[in-house]
Order: sequence, then C-alpha cells, then structure tokens
Amino acid sequence: GLAKESLQVFAPLANRLGIWEIKWELEDLSFRFLEPDTYRQVARLLDEKRIEREHSVEALRNQLAARRGDGLGNASAARELSALKSFLGFAREQAGLTGMAAPRLRAPRVKKGIPRPVSPDEAVNLAAMVHDDATEEWIGARDRAVLLLLYGCGLRIAEALSLTGAVLPLGEAFIVTGKGGKQRMVPLLPLVADAVADYLAKCPWPITRAGPLFFGAKGGPLSQGMVQKAVARARVVLGLPDTATPNPLRQSFATH
Repeated sequence: GLAKESLQVFAPLANRLGIWEIKWELEDLSFRFLEPDTYRQVARLLDEKRIEREHSVEALRNQLAARRGDGLGNASAARELSALKSFLGFAREQAGLTGMAAPRLRAPRVKKGIPRPVSPDEAVNLAAMVHDDATEEWIGARDRAVLLLLYGCGLRIAEALSLTGAVLPLGEAFIVTGKGGKQRMVPLLPLVADAVADYLAKCPWPITRAGPLFFGAKGGPLSQGMVQKAVARARVVLGLPDTATPNPLRQSFATH
C-alpha cells in the first residue's frame, strides 16, 4: 500500500535530496501503519527513557544549583560543567551510545578577564629575545624598538607602526595619533629612545618624513603580523604565558 511505497520509494528519495525532516516523517508514518504493535512498544520504551532522562537532568541541575548556593563562582561552575560533559561523552562512547546527545545544560557566563600585565623583567627580556632571535641584526633592532615603544610609551601596536619619519629627531616626547584621529603627547624614556636610535643606525632603508618609520624586510611598511610572530617565538623560548602579546605590553605601561 501507500505506507510500504512511502518507506521504499519516497523516504529514500527524500534522503537523496537531503530533505531529512521529510524522510524521517515518512519513515515514522510508514512504521506506524505497517507495524503498529511494534511502533507502540518502541514509543512506550522511548517515553520511559525520556522520563528517566528528564529526572536525571533535573537531579544534575539541582546538584549544580546547590554548589552555586555554597558559593561556587561562575568560572568554577563552568569548569565543573565542562568536565561533566566530557565525562558523559566518554561514558557514552564506551557504552557504544555515540548517537545519543548529551543533556543540554547551559553554563554560566564567564566574563573575560584582562590579560595579566607583563612584569618589567619579562618585558625587557622579551624585547631582548626578539632582538637576538631575528634573522638580521637590523630586524632585531627594529623589533626591539617596536616592543619597547609599546611597553615604555604605552602605544598600541597600530600606533607604533603608523609612525613616520616626521617624528624624528626624537626628543623627550612626541605626538601620536590614536583612535578617532585623536592626538596625544607621549613621553619618551631614555631606554626606548636608545632602542629607536639603534634601529635607525642599522636600518638599510632610507627614512623620509612621509614614509614609515619601521620597515619590513623587503622595504615596505612593517605589518602587525610580523611583530606578533616575533613575540610568539620569543615567548615560547622564555616560557612566558600566551597572554604575553603586544597588547598586554601596552597595558603593562599603565600598570607599572
């Protein structure tokens, strides 16, 4: 009849066309008419499992709520829930229930914290390592000067790389154009000034008032990606955390 034809013809056609919901609906209706007793038995078992599953999920929610009532914070609760979901996934896999979804429990929101500021020693060592790790001496001097500008002057990486030869000669302070075109006066520490002077003495490219202050290896403007890669390599050698990136160097300026 129509039920058998739907199961053998229309459901496979829907499957081939990728219309999954129609395929499942046709299979369900065909099974209900072709084998009603078996269909009712399976439906009863599924309903029992559903009720049992809902009770388990509710008990789990109550347990987590009790933990929160005892003072468990959002971050700790999120970690516990993540660990529990991983364990349930492992248990389902061991039991051969890979097709069964994990219970849906929403983890509490965890605010992203500000990266830990880099200490003065870490900042100086990071700049020195970037210098020593460079393929050419002038590139090492360049990267060291950029990082010390971030740490010693509080510049954003984009601000440091947007500097032109117009800032030269450097005095005790210089003007930086930041977000929204706003300008501010930035004091220049002797350590930073010496690093920039060392780079200028070794740079093989001519520096003009309208041109970039910091050059890439091929003579174009230095990109943020090159600085970030140099910092990442040095960070691994020094054993610094992943948060030791160019941006926390700037934040450390305000902290120290």
